Amino acid sequence: MLVIGLMSGTSYDAVDAAAAELRLGGDTLVLKPLGMVSEPYDDALRESLAAALPPSAVPLADVCRLDTRIGQAFAATAVRADRELCDGRAELIASHGQTVYHWVDGGRVHGTLQLGQPAWIAEATGLPVVADFRPRDVAAGGQGAPLVSLVDLLWLRGRQGTPVALNIGGIANLTAPDGTAFDTGPGCALTDAAAREFSGGRLAYDADGALAARGRVHGPLLDRLLREPYYTRPAPKTTGKELFHPGYVRAAGLDGLPADDVLATLTQLTARTVADAVRSVGATEVIASGGGTRNPVLMAMLRDRLPGVAVRTSDELGLPSAAKEAYAFAVLGFLTAHGLAGTEPVSTGARHRSVLGSVTPGRGGLRLPAPARHGPVRLEVE
Repeated sequence: MLVIGLMSGTSYDAVDAAAAELRLGGDTLVLKPLGMVSEPYDDALRESLAAALPPSAVPLADVCRLDTRIGQAFAATAVRADRELCDGRAELIASHGQTVYHWVDGGRVHGTLQLGQPAWIAEATGLPVVADFRPRDVAAGGQGAPLVSLVDLLWLRGRQGTPVALNIGGIANLTAPDGTAFDTGPGCALTDAAAREFSGGRLAYDADGALAARGRVHGPLLDRLLREPYYTRPAPKTTGKELFHPGYVRAAGLDGLPADDVLATLTQLTARTVADAVRSVGATEVIASGGGTRNPVLMAMLRDRLPGVAVRTSDELGLPSAAKEAYAFAVLGFLTAHGLAGTEPVSTGARHRSVLGSVTPGRGGLRLPAPARHGPVRLEVE
C-alpha cells in the first residue's frame, strides 16, 4: 500500500508529507521511503495559530476558521505529495493534524484536540483519510502520546544494547526498548519562543543555534527552570505548550539577561532534561530525529551531557530525521486500515491496545483492505 503521512508538530511552522510503500510479510512490516515534501504555513495562518495556542482564550469562530484553513493546507500538501512522490498512485492518507490543546490535569490526560478537518484532504485527493489518532488512546485511559512509540519499538527491536528513539520537536519525547515512552519536556518550544520575542517576530527560531552559540549559560536561570515539577513525575507522562508557552520563560525571571544568554540557557535546559531522561532508562545509544537535530549547538550540548552514549540521527538508519514522524503516522494509518492496533499500553498508560483514528471515505466510497490476522513485531526500513 502507498501511504502518505501528514504531520505538523508543536513548532507549527509547516506541513510535512512523507510517502511510503508499506507491505506486511509475516511478522515484519517493510517500509520503503519514497521521499518528503514540506509546505510552510502562510504567515497569516501561522500568526492566527500562534494567537490561538494556550494560554490564549479564543472564540469558537476562530477555532472553526483554523480547523478549515489547516485542513486546506494539509490537503494542498497531500495533493502535492501524491503527484510528486507517488505519481498519483497513493492509496491512503494518514493525517496527524495540528495539535492545539492537550488537556492534562493532575498528571492525567482528559482530552486532546488536533485541528485540520480531514474532509478537505479527502475531497482534494479523492482518497480515504485516517485522522484523529490520539483521542482513542486517551479514551482508553492513555496519555495519547507519544504515539510514535509503537513505531519506534518495532523499528529498534533486535538492535544491540539499549537504544532509545528521541524526537526533538517543539516538545521532546523518547521511547526505550521496554516500551517506556514519555515527553521529556521542551524540545525547541522555549528557544523558538525566545527567538521570536527577542527579534520582534523577525525570527521563527534560532537557526543553527547561532544566538545560543554567542551566549553563556546563566546558572541561576537554569536552576530556576529545572525546578519545574514536570521533570520529576514518573512515566508515562505528556506535556505541551499548555505548560511550555512563551510566557513560561518570562515568569521564571530573565534578570535583564541579553538575548544570547537566554537562548544559551534554554538550549542547555533542553539538553539537560533530555540527557537526564536518557540516563534514567539506561540508554547506550540515542537515535534522534526532529527539527532539533538541525541545531548543532543543542546536539553538541546533548553529547557533552551523555559521555559514553552514542548519539546519532535516524538518517544513519535510513529514516530522514526531518520526516520520521510523518513516516511514523503513515505506518499508524496503514495499521488502522488493516484493523491493527497502533498503541502499546506500557508506552501511553492506556488500559489496552487500540486501533487508532477515524476514517473519512474517499471519492469512491470506503474500500479498506481485509483485516490482517496478526500485527507486525518488527519494522524494517528498505
